[in-house]
Amino acid sequence: MDNRPIGVFDSGFGGLTVARALIDLLPHEDLVYVGDTGRYPYGSRPLEEVACFAREIAHYLIHDHRVKMIVVACNTASAAALDLLRSELEVPVVGVIDPGLRAAVRASRSGTVGVIGTVGTMSSGAYQRTAESIRWQGELHCAACPGFVEFVERGELDSDQVHVLAERLLAPLVSAKVDTLLLGCTHYPFLARTIADVMGRDVVLVSSADETAFEVRSILASTGLGRRSQATGQHRFLSSGDCRWFEEVGRRLFGEDLGQVEPVSWGAGNCLGSEMDLGTGPSLGDS
Repeated sequence: MDNRPIGVFDSGFGGLTVARALIDLLPHEDLVYVGDTGRYPYGSRPLEEVACFAREIAHYLIHDHRVKMIVVACNTASAAALDLLRSELEVPVVGVIDPGLRAAVRASRSGTVGVIGTVGTMSSGAYQRTAESIRWQGELHCAACPGFVEFVERGELDSDQVHVLAERLLAPLVSAKVDTLLLGCTHYPFLARTIADVMGRDVVLVSSADETAFEVRSILASTGLGRRSQATGQHRFLSSGDCRWFEEVGRRLFGEDLGQVEPVSWGAGNCLGSEMDLGTGPSLGDS
């Protein structure tokens, strides 16, 4: 039995889909979520910079919140830093790429799978490497979808503009006749209706959020880290940007039970050195 919380982080709001899946599947677990909206978005940043941010947040969650597990609820951060975090940290680290692709492969009937994500995720080659690591022999078609995240965070989930953009960006996947499409960004499930309209009713859409939650549950069970209390877990949400904005957008995407969002600020230059001092990390404060 381990009563420490699970730490979850994302560049902003998309990872709330993963947080929601975790809370629904593991209602007795405590959870701390960090949305790094002060440095949002990650998708267009160099992967080295994203890895730096991810490393800083992960060490903060361990040092300040004593988390027992890290969930990197961001495809771009998973692509940039998952292996690094696993090599450095003593707690289990779970990303969203591996669970999502395995679920898409299982769902595919023809062996032709599509993946959509941010420019950073798609250019990293992370999904291709994962396909090789699981020795999958099917066809994988990847497409970057710049602009989708911004539409989600403006609340434009089914506007004519986002539909036109989806038709243009998804055209190569329609032409490739994929029968399964993995939503390789945690924002994209909010556009599922628009994406489904463009792809056609025969294409299965797969979100990595639920699959990631199942993997977390499996790890907790196999390692004995699960919380056995029957009390409802406590959930904290922190933002490195405007907390009021995070609450407004977050409640629209997550639900009214989001709760009050707390500020977190990063120390200048903390992630730029080759080593990070676990004794002096970021701290809560005005943002």
